[in-house]
Amino acid sequence: MSRIGRLPVALPKGVKVSIEASEVTVTGPKGELKRAFSPEMVIKQEDGKLLVERPSDAQSHRALHGLTRSLLFNMVKGVSDGYVKGLEIVGVGFRAEKDGEKLVLRVGYSHLVNVPPLSGVSFTLESPTKLKVVGIDKEKVGQMAAEIRAIRKPDSYKGKGIRYAGEVIKLKPGKAVGKAGK
Repeated sequence: MSRIGRLPVALPKGVKVSIEASEVTVTGPKGELKRAFSPEMVIKQEDGKLLVERPSDAQSHRALHGLTRSLLFNMVKGVSDGYVKGLEIVGVGFRAEKDGEKLVLRVGYSHLVNVPPLSGVSFTLESPTKLKVVGIDKEKVGQMAAEIRAIRKPDSYKGKGIRYAGEVIKLKPGKAVGKAGK
């Protein structure tokens, strides 16, 4: 039995779940998420918990079992608490600004980079060099953060660029360091 799939998903107060065939709708204080799951997986709601059962021990069913449970857990957590992904901008003159809903980045290019948010995602600026991507859908928050990071990935020599909050960039030694050792 899947160690992840067999765990029940606890429903916090204020979260409601409706299951219609293979489509699950989760509603909570932060919003509503809807997703269609594989019709082979059986999703039940009992005593304030969601349970996922699989029809057999086939490899595909075992894989879907854990996946279905994880996706349900992410939906429940998203509508109750939400998701936040932090980004840091490192570099002289590099900064971010908000223009309405859009994010405007100055990251060393000859032009400004405008980033429109995905639906259900918003940006918050803590400072010109620290920003957060906020939303209820874990996939969209992660996707938006990855797209912003891809605009200017951290440089491997000086570390300049956009990185996830807390991300450690291993810097390469420059030419001078390599010749000094000979």
